[in-house]
Amino acid sequence: MYLDQFGLTESPFSLTPDTQFFFNKLSYRSALNMLVSAIKNNEGFVKIVGEVGTGKTLLSRKLLAQLDESFHVITIANSYLTPNELKGLVAQEIGAHTKPDMPAYQLMSSIYRALLELVKKGKQVVLVVDEAQAMPRDTLEALRLLSNMETDKHKLMQTVLIGQPELDQLLARADLRQLSQRIAFSATLSPLSSAGVAEYVDFRLDSAGAKSELFSGPAKRLLYLASGGVPRLVNLLAHKGLIAAASAGVQKVGYRHVRAAINDSPEAKPLGRAIALGGLWLLPLAGAGAGVMASIQLGTLL
Repeated sequence: MYLDQFGLTESPFSLTPDTQFFFNKLSYRSALNMLVSAIKNNEGFVKIVGEVGTGKTLLSRKLLAQLDESFHVITIANSYLTPNELKGLVAQEIGAHTKPDMPAYQLMSSIYRALLELVKKGKQVVLVVDEAQAMPRDTLEALRLLSNMETDKHKLMQTVLIGQPELDQLLARADLRQLSQRIAFSATLSPLSSAGVAEYVDFRLDSAGAKSELFSGPAKRLLYLASGGVPRLVNLLAHKGLIAAASAGVQKVGYRHVRAAINDSPEAKPLGRAIALGGLWLLPLAGAGAGVMASIQLGTLL
């Protein structure tokens, strides 16, 4: 599409969560370090919260890539499970003996024995629940009961809950306080700052083989305003900006190309859309204090 024109080896802003493009800076590095440390120290429950598009799935995949063969990882992508479906899935993933219509107490005993066998083999079981805010209340309680399984010194299964901010609201319920109290560590993925977006864009381009800076400063600032610092929106708009620049036959993405990307993206944040639609360009005022911006009506866009 535009790879040859810009000297790229692969698409830098794909929406697929590729660990090659994990941005190991700011809240992402902090969250990853916390996750790895908590899991290796057998801390039990860990929670990661972030808005849609902030990179939770990519973080979880990066986490899995950091764990060696001594970890037995179970991943739940669809968290809308009944308690029995959850227990059945865990049993299947750890090789527990089950049969149809097995009473709940027998199923739990079978899971416990299978977990003990894995520990004897030097395996540490980690359950990663994505989109945990969608998990029903009764299933969360079943998850807590599974987490009760332990030896005198170690948890037999650790759990990583990954979800949107609604997960915090769910866990704040009085009837889930026993689960909430078991969460040893938690972290929040925050949107990127303006400087963070600029660094993120350059990092993605460098990782895709760029040999020069492909986005102008004004283009990066507009990307920030239109994305609110949400990585998924940055990727979407930057990708369209590259297409617009390639179509124009130029070697660098400028303000007008990002503006075209915004006009083609209803997902863009209101401020960015207003600027793009109105032709306003925000630049720091020369000699002004930090954070002061000037709005300039553009005649010729950069």
